[in-house]
Amino acid sequence: MTATLRTTVNGMEFENPFLLASGPPGTNGKVIAKSFDLGWGGNVCKTISLDSSKVVNTNPRYAKLRDRNDSKSIIGFENIELISDRPFDVWIEELTEVKKAYPNHVLIASIMEEYRREAWHEITDRIQATGVDAIELNLSCPHGLPERKMGMAMGENPDIVEEVVGWVTEVAKVPVWAKMTPNVGNVTAAPAAAVRAGVDGISAINTILCVTGIDRKTLRPIPTVEGYTVPGGYSGQAVRPIALRQVMEINREFPDVAVSGIGGIGTGEDAAQFILLGCSTVQMCTGAMLQGYEVVEKVKRELLEFMEEHGFETLDDMRGHSLQYFSTHASLVQRQADAKAAKRAGGNLDGETWKGEIADETEELTSN
Repeated sequence: MTATLRTTVNGMEFENPFLLASGPPGTNGKVIAKSFDLGWGGNVCKTISLDSSKVVNTNPRYAKLRDRNDSKSIIGFENIELISDRPFDVWIEELTEVKKAYPNHVLIASIMEEYRREAWHEITDRIQATGVDAIELNLSCPHGLPERKMGMAMGENPDIVEEVVGWVTEVAKVPVWAKMTPNVGNVTAAPAAAVRAGVDGISAINTILCVTGIDRKTLRPIPTVEGYTVPGGYSGQAVRPIALRQVMEINREFPDVAVSGIGGIGTGEDAAQFILLGCSTVQMCTGAMLQGYEVVEKVKRELLEFMEEHGFETLDDMRGHSLQYFSTHASLVQRQADAKAAKRAGGNLDGETWKGEIADETEELTSN
C-alpha cells in the first residue's frame, strides 16, 4: 500500500496538506515563491489591509520561552508583530506575479479590514482579481489595532463575525476561510456565525494572548520596547494541546466544513493528530520559523510514514478518525464500571487486583 498526501479542499487541489500560515513565512512574493519551490502544499500570505500606512511595527517584537532544563529548547514563542506594513498596491502586483509563475500551487490571501462593509467589499474584489485561490479572513489577531475593531476585536463577537463574513461572501468568487481566535470562552460560537454567513472553511487557532515573562535583571516584561510592552500572541509547541481541543470541538460541531488546523505543529505526527481530529489541512508558522522552510520535506515524510503505519491510504481515510473516541465524563464512568463488572464476572479481576491497577496508574502519574 502506498499512501498519498494529495487532497482536494473546497475544490482546491493540494499536493500535500502542509500550508505556511499567515505571518513572516509569507511576508512578500519572493518568500512565497521560495516556499512553493521547497514543496509546501500552499501558502497563506501575511495579512493585508487597504491602508498599510496605519501599520507601524516595533523592534524587538518577538520573545521566546525556553525550557529551563535545556536553554536551547524553545517551547513557546510570543510575537507583537502587526499585519503587513507593505503597500497594498505592491501586494496586488506580487500576488498576481506569483500566481502567474505558480498556477498549480495554492495561494491564499489573508485579509483584514476595519468594520466597514465597503472596505471589506473593496479588498475582497481587488485581492481575488489577482488570481489567488482563496481568501482567509483574519478575524483573530490578538494584539494591535483593537481601536479600529480589527482582528480579535471582531472575532470574539459572533454577531460581528456573521456580519463581516456575510459582507465578504456577498462578493467573493473564491473560497472564503475565517481564521478564529482561541481567546474566547465558547470556541464554537464564532465559527457557527461564520458558517451561517456562508463561509467555506475555518482556520483555527490563531495565537493565544499572553505575557511571556519578566526579565530577571530589568524586571521589565518581554519583549521590551523602550522599557514597555503589550500582551502578544503565543505560539509554538506549548499551545498544541489547546489547539487540538479547539479544532476537535469545531470539527465535531461542523463536520461538513473544511477546517485548517494551526497551533504548535512541528512534526508529521503533530500534523497527523490535527487530521485525526477532523482537519483537512494544517498550517505551520512558528515551526517553520524555528526549523527553516526546508522542514516541509521532513514533515511530509513523517506524515506518510504515520499513514502507512496505520493503514491510511488517503488523508480523507484518516480525517476525523479519532473524533469517535470523545465522550462525556458520565459515559467514561459508566464504561469503566461496565468493564470492571465484566472482568469480575469472568473471574479476571478481584478487589486486590483492581486496587493494584489503580496504584500502578497513580505511581506512573507521580513519576512523570
